[in-house]
Amino acid sequence: MTNSLDLKYNYTEKKDTRSGFGDGFLELGRTNPKVVGLCADLIGSLKMGAFQKEFPERFFQTGIAEANMMGIAAGLTIGGMIPFTGTFANFSTGRVYDQIRQSIAYSGKNVKICASHAGLTLGEDGATHQILEDLGMMKMLPHMTVINPCDYNQTKAATIAIADHEGPVYLRFGRPSWPIFTDPAQKFEIGKAWKMIEGTDVTIFATGHLVWEAVIAEAALRAEGISAEVINIHTIKPLDTDSILESVFKTGCAVSAEEHQYNGGLGDSIAQTLARHNPAPMEYVGVDDSFGESGTPTQLLEKYGLNAASIITAAKKVVDRK
Repeated sequence: MTNSLDLKYNYTEKKDTRSGFGDGFLELGRTNPKVVGLCADLIGSLKMGAFQKEFPERFFQTGIAEANMMGIAAGLTIGGMIPFTGTFANFSTGRVYDQIRQSIAYSGKNVKICASHAGLTLGEDGATHQILEDLGMMKMLPHMTVINPCDYNQTKAATIAIADHEGPVYLRFGRPSWPIFTDPAQKFEIGKAWKMIEGTDVTIFATGHLVWEAVIAEAALRAEGISAEVINIHTIKPLDTDSILESVFKTGCAVSAEEHQYNGGLGDSIAQTLARHNPAPMEYVGVDDSFGESGTPTQLLEKYGLNAASIITAAKKVVDRK
């Protein structure tokens, strides 16, 4: 599909976003002596091994005891350390929600909850591991910042940026190799949306892996005479409401695209913003109230409608509703 399209962004390499976290974390270890790591028996999967090898005195293998890991992380902040916890997104949220709420969010502890293998693109491990509710769970917690970057470079930049942010952060990333299409030297600004492509007919708000699919969708829509604005919402909370409202005021309609349930995700946050300030037609691209299943990332994204084709269909539908 992409070969015949005039894409505004291109890539020469694919790499998993979890490696962006691992490389950013190692860089932090070399520049910030207060940064420490904790992992629940998934050092290889979280790409934390290089940090552990170089800074063994600042790394804690907690074993398969995620709730205890969160408690230890909260305690470390009292001594002025900046703990980065690492495990799968399912275990980083659903398994330890009580500990995060009570020990981290409630008192605003400076813990960075770093979560890999999020969404359907975890793939063959299936529904029990493919959490699609985590963004909603975490954004509802007071004091919590929620970030969902789109590629290796943006994930690395986000990892480095959150160390300077005071307060709890949920950083979400994934397992599959994915196009690297953002600037390796980018400055990551928490809470500031990135307008990637200007447009006038419809706004596509995308996050995480779906940002690349939105880039493809924009080119296909442009080829059919529809001008789509593409905005990368890497920070789910705090949400850049000014950028959202400015864009939709211009285009008159919106599509949200995310690897998450409709309920509680980015789309919900955008819909709330529009309802309060500028009601406009909107369509969702996401998972419609179901669990995932085992399959390759590509198969699952296609089956559950989390791809460029679904974004194109949603854009055309919402433009017709204006």
